[in-house]
Amino acid sequence: MWKRSKLLYDRCASQKSKVFSRNHKTAEVVTKLANATSEDSEYVLPKEARVVICGGGVMGGAVAYHLSLIGLGPETVLVESARLGGGTTWHASGLVGAFKPSLAQVKLTQDSIALYQELEKKGLSTGWKQCGSLSLARTRDRMVSFRRMKAQSVSRDIECHLVSPEEIQDLCPLLHIGDLVGGLWIPNDGVGDPYQICLTLIQEAQQRGVTVFENCAVTKVVNQDGQVKAVETTNGTIACQHFVNCAGFWARNVGKLSEPYVKVPLHPVEHYYLHTKPIANLDPMTPVIRDLDGYTYFRENNGRLLAGGFEPVAKPAFEDGMIPENTDERFLPEDWDHFHILLEQMLHRIPSLGNAVLERLCNGPEAFSPDCRWIVGEAPEIRNYYIAAGMKTVGISAAGGVGRATAELIVNGSTSLDMYELDVSRFLGLHNNRKFLRDRVREVPGMHYALQYPHLEFKTGRNLRMSPIYPKLRDAGAVFGQVMGYERPSWFQSDDDCDLEFPDGFQRYKIAYTNTFGKPPWFDAVAQEYGACREAIGLSDYSSFTKIDLWSNDMEVVDLLQYLCSNDVDVPVGSIIHTGMQNYRGGYENDCSLARIAPNHYMMIAPTIQQTRCKNWIHRHLPADGSVAVSDVTSAYTAICIMGPATRKLLTELTDVDLNPKNFPFFTFKELDVGLANGIRTMNLTHTGELGYVLYIPNEFALHVYTRLIDAGAKYEVKHAGYYATRALRVEKFYAFWGQDLDTFTTPLECGRSWRVKFDKGVDFIGRDALLRQREQGVQRKYVQLLLNDHDPEFDTWSWGGEPIYRDGKYCGMTTTTGYGFTFKKQVCLGFVQNLDSKGQPQEVTNEYVLSGDYEVNVAGIMYPAKCHLHSPNLPTKFPDKERDAYHATRDQQSL
Repeated sequence: MWKRSKLLYDRCASQKSKVFSRNHKTAEVVTKLANATSEDSEYVLPKEARVVICGGGVMGGAVAYHLSLIGLGPETVLVESARLGGGTTWHASGLVGAFKPSLAQVKLTQDSIALYQELEKKGLSTGWKQCGSLSLARTRDRMVSFRRMKAQSVSRDIECHLVSPEEIQDLCPLLHIGDLVGGLWIPNDGVGDPYQICLTLIQEAQQRGVTVFENCAVTKVVNQDGQVKAVETTNGTIACQHFVNCAGFWARNVGKLSEPYVKVPLHPVEHYYLHTKPIANLDPMTPVIRDLDGYTYFRENNGRLLAGGFEPVAKPAFEDGMIPENTDERFLPEDWDHFHILLEQMLHRIPSLGNAVLERLCNGPEAFSPDCRWIVGEAPEIRNYYIAAGMKTVGISAAGGVGRATAELIVNGSTSLDMYELDVSRFLGLHNNRKFLRDRVREVPGMHYALQYPHLEFKTGRNLRMSPIYPKLRDAGAVFGQVMGYERPSWFQSDDDCDLEFPDGFQRYKIAYTNTFGKPPWFDAVAQEYGACREAIGLSDYSSFTKIDLWSNDMEVVDLLQYLCSNDVDVPVGSIIHTGMQNYRGGYENDCSLARIAPNHYMMIAPTIQQTRCKNWIHRHLPADGSVAVSDVTSAYTAICIMGPATRKLLTELTDVDLNPKNFPFFTFKELDVGLANGIRTMNLTHTGELGYVLYIPNEFALHVYTRLIDAGAKYEVKHAGYYATRALRVEKFYAFWGQDLDTFTTPLECGRSWRVKFDKGVDFIGRDALLRQREQGVQRKYVQLLLNDHDPEFDTWSWGGEPIYRDGKYCGMTTTTGYGFTFKKQVCLGFVQNLDSKGQPQEVTNEYVLSGDYEVNVAGIMYPAKCHLHSPNLPTKFPDKERDAYHATRDQQSL
């Protein structure tokens, strides 16, 4: 192997070429064919426009194209700091694969494919070729992943086939198959020419009135009253209503050209493409090969082979944050030592590559986000400022769909597809820290082809946000996950039982892992924690939850929340109300609890991942007179939840307040002294359905209160409980999760929460009209709980979410959140059921329809029968508890 690699190294090294300069000249020639550029004297930068797009790559071109289709061509200006397609577009590999990690990305990619096929039919150049793609598996777990994809294909409308090594050889005779166990063949995948697509989209946009300016750099984005007002460029200033940042790996720097900064968390890494010279008899329809376990991909490219990959440890580019504007300086030198890990795998998979004549090794920077997902949507910092960036080498896969969605957002204020998981509001300011990004992107590209095990955790950028009790939790055996930069215990186990640790200075801490699609390694530890929460006391760190205070001098805060919330929040002081904040479609923008601290003061508790999103939603609806104040107090309080039948006895020992339910009812709030500390905001609920309390503790008292709870709780067998245990409790109780079950398209009527919508509260709240229409017309999907039968948790593949649901043998929906029910002793799946007609169109779904069917869930190709529930089941317990029964009765009464 080394001899062959060395030979290839020598051949490549002797044939290095400045390919960029050649492509750059091609760009100049093709650009001159355009109808209008900044070099044409009759085209002067206009004084105003409706939309200004920054970036002349394939993404900027796609946004301009779709705006022109809507009719905004004459009101749209695209500015490019250098030449069109001169960023990452000129060197991208051109792979277009429909299967993506989420349904939203799949739909966006399918839009892109449909667009390129349409352009080709019109005789326009895109380089589109439907050659299919072949993903290879070297391991059993990779094949399980493929079987999961095959099962999901029915819901994603993707034709795909599991294939044997022999069938792989038939599909692509070039491949060495000796170490393969199988593969996944997707015949409708293909390739395109990113540069041609970019120029075609821009030229089509120009013909519909879009004006394009090259060599015109943005220098400042001006906002007034929190909204885009104008764009300053090297060629002058354009007054505008909307600005779109499509600047590729410059997008973060462009985000810094406004006040306040717009966070676009991206960092470029070096990305390598190996190009051969023409190979005799190479089939032009050779499929795209993704050797995922070898980190590499291959495609045929005009009689040549083009090969690239995603090495496990990537090399950041421009680490000082200074990305050169000069195109020649952006051409990165080859690092053959770094490339060697990919080179070896390429030679292993295609042995004949060792005899090929190599033309060049291209090293072009590509930008990755810190969570390996695209970045789209409207910026939280400035209204009418949009972002479409971070496409991680697959820009043409994303461009058609993201361009359309961005155009919809500009024109309609919303999109026809739920893209919350890609929205820029998923980030905090810490994610935009350059040093954090530099460290994180060493890890992120490798995840692109890595096995996506459940609950995958990053190992870089850790120990950023920690509650004051973090050291105590670590010493107690916490194995940490991270959410929104917050270290949150996933489960607890002793050092003797855990061999995965990560050094941090002089300390060592454990990072959560699953690394299987079957029974997870944390199963027994979580079972014990679950048992403590059900039968004794479990103590859990809730500090990562979003916590926001809202208040006013008079009653303006009540009026605001009544308008934002679908439930009636005008409740007695000391009450806690659960409510959604709906959008104009009736979908969830936020799912939260509100504790009324005083007549004009509320504390809001929302999901951790909502910290930026819910603040942004509230801020954009605040009264213009400043009468309502909003403060993010997430970092001011440590939240400790104690849950279980003995919690009232424990807390009684630490406070002077009578905790009898008559004095401190369920779902109410009191400010308590606990131990020697005071001002502890205590809520009589747990968010898991168990008896207990959540204590919101000023940080300076956190260690004291924690220690008192642990010491006093010893006699009650208190046990630490991590996120996985509380999650299991919630899944069994049939509680919906925002970001998994609830999203911006899901309404309360679809997920069994119509009782939280108060149509008669006398306020025309956001989403009321849409929900009234839905109530009248009937819902077209319903949220259900499914208990799997005939499933052996010891040996069978587990359900991890995204599995297809079948009713009477017909596909009817997908699972969302899943978990193991430790009381049921079964796999529990939450998801949505539809009634699809013969054409696949959804019809009304009634309770009778749901309960009258026989259900199965397809878990990695195996159909498991399932029992379907529409309501929370009564869970049996070893120790009947009248107080717990009263708690559930109170909860059920709230639902009426």
